[in-house]
Amino acid sequence: MSTAPTKKYTPQEYLELERKAETKSYFYRGKIRARPPSNERHCLVAGNLSALIWNQRRDRPCEVFNSDMRVKVDWSGLYTYPDLSALCGDPEFDDEHLDTLLNPTLLVEVLSPSTEDYDRGGKFELYRQIPSLKEYLVVAQDRVFVEHPAKCDDGSWRLVDYRSLEDELTLGSIECRLRLADVYERVEFPPAEQT
Repeated sequence: MSTAPTKKYTPQEYLELERKAETKSYFYRGKIRARPPSNERHCLVAGNLSALIWNQRRDRPCEVFNSDMRVKVDWSGLYTYPDLSALCGDPEFDDEHLDTLLNPTLLVEVLSPSTEDYDRGGKFELYRQIPSLKEYLVVAQDRVFVEHPAKCDDGSWRLVDYRSLEDELTLGSIECRLRLADVYERVEFPPAEQT
């Protein structure tokens, strides 16, 4: 077993490497971790969400970014690629490259088996420290299930979840309504496991 220390990177080293890379990577506490690949269901759900939100916001001063837009949680140093980020108003970026968003109002993660625990736990804990963030959507790709934490006026977070294709949720921070039937349009779920 190797006892060689793992190289720690600075944020500047990470960004220099990332801007030249052909694949995307996350950065946190000096470590670079490759972003796992997405499957068809993941891409369909993320694409549906992006189209639904963009279509409702197209005539307003709002921006909707897909998973190619990096988001930085400034105080923690986390650099990550949510499946979707959105805001109404002027975007703020980390530097002149305009590729690292600092002020999302909404972040969306489509769950993958390898990232589900982190997306619902540790990553959300970090995301909550973004001052501009008002809402977070965690969307399952293998079943109808959406968690919707929203920030209350007192700074606490209220969680509502949705489990039916007939459900509809409101994203108050960007004034959008999403029907789960539309979010999951053309998504074929895996067969239920036998117990």
